[in-house]
Amino acid sequence: MSALDTLAAVEIKGNLAAIGYGLAAIGPGVGVGIIFGNGTQALARQPEAAGLIRQNQILGFVLCEALALIGLVMGFVYPTS
Repeated sequence: MSALDTLAAVEIKGNLAAIGYGLAAIGPGVGVGIIFGNGTQALARQPEAAGLIRQNQILGFVLCEALALIGLVMGFVYPTS
């Protein structure tokens, strides 16, 4: 196996890891949109519960972003080469 073949194999695996992270980031992105969309709707319906709604929004946002960070870290924990 030549050096060029090895380099090409590493490049393909690196690109697959980037595609995998991109796909892993779709779920948390959709989740954050749902959280803030429904939170805004809830604030419009019950403005007196703003503190509780905002607290639940922040908790949901943190959990969704944690999933995105886990997806990013998995590329480093389980390298494809």
